[in-house]
Amino acid sequence: MPAEFSYNDRYGIRPGNRWLAPAIFFAITGITWLVWAGLHHSNPQIRYSLISYSITSEREISVRYSVQRHDKNLAVICTLIARDIDKNVVGQFDDVIEPGIASLERTTSVQSRGPSVNADVIGCRLK
Repeated sequence: MPAEFSYNDRYGIRPGNRWLAPAIFFAITGITWLVWAGLHHSNPQIRYSLISYSITSEREISVRYSVQRHDKNLAVICTLIARDIDKNVVGQFDDVIEPGIASLERTTSVQSRGPSVNADVIGCRLK
């Protein structure tokens, strides 16, 4: 009696997907990290934005900006700069905002060593 025909005997058994378990692990890890990073960085301790600036004199520029902080009992230091026509920094001022209101708008003057054409808020940090 002839032996029963089997494709497995003829072509061999196809191995399982060895990449599937690591791919699932990395997918779960990556999605978890992506969700955490999105939630963590979308709600920072301090938010700041430049509202406007105006040139008050050849060596001074007035900067109006807003700051929102989660903890109104912490002091904040915001770094303001003035730039010249070639985008070089010609003035810098660290504005200290004492504890008090959680959200505020502020106008500050930045002295410059030459004519300035624009201003910016580089960043704000906790004191």
